[in-house]
Amino acid sequence: MDEVVGRHKPSSILEVGTNVGYSAIRMARHLKAGQRLTCVEVSGDMALAARVNFEKAGLSDLIEVIVGDALSVLPTFTTRFDMVFLDAAKDDYLDYLRSVEKLLHAGSVVVADNVKSFYPAVKPYLDYVRNSGRYASSYRDAPSNWGTDEGDAVEVSVRL
Repeated sequence: MDEVVGRHKPSSILEVGTNVGYSAIRMARHLKAGQRLTCVEVSGDMALAARVNFEKAGLSDLIEVIVGDALSVLPTFTTRFDMVFLDAAKDDYLDYLRSVEKLLHAGSVVVADNVKSFYPAVKPYLDYVRNSGRYASSYRDAPSNWGTDEGDAVEVSVRL
């Protein structure tokens, strides 16, 4: 995550699926004043926990949390995004992307998490970003977060 954000230097990021905010904090650390990370989280309890963690990390002024089902919330957005991080319901990844695709520009980067451990659920998404001709896409192995498994992978796709 740090490598992708560091390389692409997004000023507007969308995270779909925030949980307690770990990934959002990793991304927001790279943002500057006036830049924005928008998080969409379906669970009010998780959104509250994330807000507390953002405050503790000193990043609240850079992060907005929207509570709601991403499939309902995303189509209402009108702001363009430099980066999208997908980490919610895996079988909805393609629908999430299609909901915001009009808000992406050439060079926008989309990162899909857990594409190894949830391969059957994310296969339609992977087929799309790899074969639509709209993205330059690459699969990247990721080490274990907890040291107790073989790790996972992300798909990094840059809008052409």
